[in-house]
Amino acid sequence: MFKNKALWITLAIVVVLLFGGYSWVKGTYNTMVTQDEGVKTAWSQVENQYQRRMDLIPNLVNTVKGYATHEKETLEGVVSARAEATKTTIDPSNLNEESMKKFQAAQGELSSALSRLMLVIERYPDLKANQNFSELQAQLEGTENRISVERKRFNETAQSYNTYIRSFPTNVLAGMFGFQPKAYFSAESGAEKAPKVEF
Repeated sequence: MFKNKALWITLAIVVVLLFGGYSWVKGTYNTMVTQDEGVKTAWSQVENQYQRRMDLIPNLVNTVKGYATHEKETLEGVVSARAEATKTTIDPSNLNEESMKKFQAAQGELSSALSRLMLVIERYPDLKANQNFSELQAQLEGTENRISVERKRFNETAQSYNTYIRSFPTNVLAGMFGFQPKAYFSAESGAEKAPKVEF
């Protein structure tokens, strides 16, 4: 009788431990999946805002073309940078340092080309007064702000995910199931220096 009671208690403890272990693995795995999907969603929003910028650029270039015909090199630079940025995409499941740097470099080139275009525009008061151009410029500025906000949200989401999968004991399961850390957006080189303003 005593042996049967001890056997049943041991069996009950084993069942409870197995059930508890299963529940923990299931919960941890599902949380990693949820956070991974959150990172992918945040990345989609970043790409969505970059696409919005890409869509505005042809209209902006065409508007400027009518006024600044001899600024062909600058306009071609914007078109070329846009084409290169369009070709550079990242699979959300492969958000590593290398792919993120490549993506940021292409987008940085486009931002640089747009900055040069905006400097050229300063020479054309009629263009600056053009209502279509003013609306496009306002939309582009708004888009740049949206890009900044979405990049910040992406970094926050990626940080939460990375922290979760790197914490013990979750890191053991993350390694077993192939969950990898996600790369962050980083400041462009030279961003730490204050711009020089001259009057």
